[in-house]
Parts: sequence; C-alpha cells; structure tokens
Amino acid sequence: MRAITQNEFGGPLTLTDVPKPAPLPTEVLVKVHAAGVNPVDWKTRAGSGMAGMQTYPFINGWDVSGVVEEVGFGVTTLKPGDEVYGMPRFPHAASAYAEYVTAPSRHFAKKPKSLTHVEAAALPLAALTAWQILIDTADVQPGQKVLVTAAAGGVGHLAVQIAKAHGAYVIGTAREPKHAFLKDLGADEVVDYTQADYDRNDIDVLVDLVGGASPQPVKSGGLFVGVPSGVDSVTREDIRISPILVEPDRAGLEAITALVESGELKVHVDATFPLEDAEKAHALGETGRTQGKIVLETL
Repeated sequence: MRAITQNEFGGPLTLTDVPKPAPLPTEVLVKVHAAGVNPVDWKTRAGSGMAGMQTYPFINGWDVSGVVEEVGFGVTTLKPGDEVYGMPRFPHAASAYAEYVTAPSRHFAKKPKSLTHVEAAALPLAALTAWQILIDTADVQPGQKVLVTAAAGGVGHLAVQIAKAHGAYVIGTAREPKHAFLKDLGADEVVDYTQADYDRNDIDVLVDLVGGASPQPVKSGGLFVGVPSGVDSVTREDIRISPILVEPDRAGLEAITALVESGELKVHVDATFPLEDAEKAHALGETGRTQGKIVLETL
C-alpha cells in the first residue's frame, strides 16, 4: 500500500510502498478514504508532540475516515462494508497517512451519514478534544460563559458549536477577518486577540487552545483547561486548572455524530490535498492561519 513515511525527526515526508497491515484479534482493517491533519502531526514530525511514543520509520497521522475491509477475531460491533471514522491508538502511532490502517474496533464509530469521508476525517481528534474538555471535564451547563482561544481553528470552531449546543454563552478569540465565520457558528461574542485584552472576570470555563492565555478572566471557582504545554505556568488558587490530552472514545464519537446529524455541529474543511502532498498540507498548517481543518485524500 502507499503511505507517507519519515525516517528521522524533522525529516521529509516521503510517499513509500509499505506492507499492508492485517488486523489482530479485536481489530479492524480500514481502507482509508481521507486522513485529517492536526497540529500534533507536524509537532510530532519535528520531534515534539507525541514523538516520544513513535519509532522510525514512522507513518504520521491519527484522524481517519474510511470503510471496514476486514475484521479480526472477536469483533462484534463492526463488519466489512461499514463506513467508519475515528482517532485510533492515540497517542501511540495510528499511521493514518496511508491507504489502510488497523486498530481496535472500539476506537471507531459509524461515520455520520450526512458527511463525506473528507468531512468526517476532519472531525475525530479535534471534536473529541473539544468534547472531552467541555463535556467530560467541564460539564458545561446552560447559561455558563465559555471563552475559547483560537476559536476559528480546528478544535476551536468545533468547541464553539459544542458549547452552544449545550446552552453556553460563548466568547471566541480570533483575528478580525474570522469574526463573521465565528458568528455564523453561533459565537455570542468575538474578540480580536491582537487588539484587546480580556478585561473581564466572569468566565466559567476558559479553553486555551494555544497556550499562554491568562487565567485572569476566569471567575473564582471556574475552570481553566489548556493544551498540556500551556498550563504549567498558570497559577491561581481559587480556580481549577487542568491540562487536556485527547483519548480514543467511541462513545464520544457517537455523541458527536448525533450533533452532526441534528445540524448542531458543522465541520469546516479549509483545504484538501492528495496523500502525496502531505508536505504541502503541513506547511499550510504551520502558518497558523487556517480556518477549520486540513485533510489528505487517499483515493
């Protein structure tokens, strides 16, 4: 099968022929139609991110959408022909930048019927991150105020919608050209982080998706949730401070599917590239100026 491999940290991404994997007991073999691209991908490629969990030669990527081709012994929840999506094995290697992946069957869920494989591949890691922050960790309640940094990005634009679907009042930060996009997604307020500080202290949940946000806007008893590298220097004794690292979660994916099918959650794909142009996809992502997600098409 074709796959994108690299042989060293920071090395080039190379289209290579590698052996097609076979599913072990409780695993499924999925023919990948599309693979989502996330910041952790290019960070891992460079030697940070989840680099410590990988061995080389390494096939990058975690988000996939495709069709089950074969099931291993003991699998009861999926069958050949099922359209699925997921973020398998994270933070261990899932090897999503390839024509086939194998992974535990319960790391996948049925793909939302209303989405293409490209759209579905853009969801798992970003949407599960937002879901596990807002629902599993924060237990967001109607009327609470949620502040999301980098709100127009991959995780951010989904976090805005998930918070709104659960009745929150949502404030997002983004550059001014992206304000209309966030308003269309349901954000109640949008702040240009290049022009203004958060001169407030009424936030119930602050979701820092960049790192380095001040906890000042969080009211006493509130919650600050951030990317792992972004909470080490955050100190306030009167609030809860929590890092987040997403986990494979079929139940979470099924809840996300329900929001998609109800029309409460829409994923925005900013750009698509063929598998062999993974280098270009990473270069675009590293600009930090994308809106929504980047996806590789493998067919």
